[in-house]
Amino acid sequence: MVEERMQRLPAEQLFQKELDALIAAEQYEIPEGWRMSPRSVLRYIIGGKCGDIDITPKYIGKKRTVEIAIATLVTDRALLLIGEPGTAKSWLSEHLSAAINGDSTCVVQGTAGTTEEQIRYSWNYAMLIAEGPTERALVKSPIFRAMEGGRIARLEEISRCASEVQDALISILSEKRVSVPELNEEIPARKGFSIIATANTRDRGVNEMSAALKRRFNIVLLPSPESLEEEMDIVGTRITQLSKGLDLSAKIPEEEVIRKICTVFRELRLGQSLDGKQKVKTTGSVLSTAEAISLLANSMSLAGSFGDGGVTDADLAAALQGAVVKDDRKDQKIWEEYLENIMKKRGGAWLPLYRECRALNH
Repeated sequence: MVEERMQRLPAEQLFQKELDALIAAEQYEIPEGWRMSPRSVLRYIIGGKCGDIDITPKYIGKKRTVEIAIATLVTDRALLLIGEPGTAKSWLSEHLSAAINGDSTCVVQGTAGTTEEQIRYSWNYAMLIAEGPTERALVKSPIFRAMEGGRIARLEEISRCASEVQDALISILSEKRVSVPELNEEIPARKGFSIIATANTRDRGVNEMSAALKRRFNIVLLPSPESLEEEMDIVGTRITQLSKGLDLSAKIPEEEVIRKICTVFRELRLGQSLDGKQKVKTTGSVLSTAEAISLLANSMSLAGSFGDGGVTDADLAAALQGAVVKDDRKDQKIWEEYLENIMKKRGGAWLPLYRECRALNH
């Protein structure tokens, strides 16, 4: 099958069984343009049971945060998810779209090169020259298509977009329609249309959103995991899901392995040991929860490709080196100090990992 050869399926296909079960069991009122009620969307996101079907949690965090996000999309306001890199903004955005519309693919990736045409529409210039401005020559943006279909469009990294692109978005969010003067048409948004945008708190200075644009959004902050246990839960859940779609030929890391990686990341991120007794210098690397997941996937790949399938301390050390030290002498020095002052002094089960990490720094 074609789907079996795809590296990554969209959420609505990957979790189709869960979505179908929730739709079939629906008992509450469904907003116009939605496939299920807000309560069912919430269950899909935070997990639970639907008859005999286990609904896997897609976002591990405060339930109220998810409720606010869902309730926003019932109204005519757009939703802006902000937070540190790696706090599952894009992941939550995708799953909200999959649950509400069954289509998470109307995406615009915000960059410095994103143009106003990618927000509105452009033209197939070969057809435009041959036929003039016609419906066939019109190339609709993902946001345009979402408006026509009454679906949710996703705009990633909105603060990386230039001011003229953000201004074009103000018009769409205010008027709920796209004007195509070349065709003498205005395309209104169908009910169900909305936009979920994401922004990193570290990128606020790139292209600051105007007050006018911010007013069109309800802003929801996605915080970093509050505790080590919460972060371990997120990492363990996601690495299990990831391993099913990747041919890693490796075992899922044990809880103690996940604990070590999350501990290292949290201490280097927070600037102190978890017991609060010792200061730790922070690196220039983000060291987010998402990166911890990626690190463990890399370790599993090493274990499956060149080992017996069990993640070893040598596998973890190699992945840690690449995650913590990003071609920066300052990061290298901080990492060496962390190894000597924190990891080595813990002794016991930490010593094998310390030795493997230390060997890579000589």
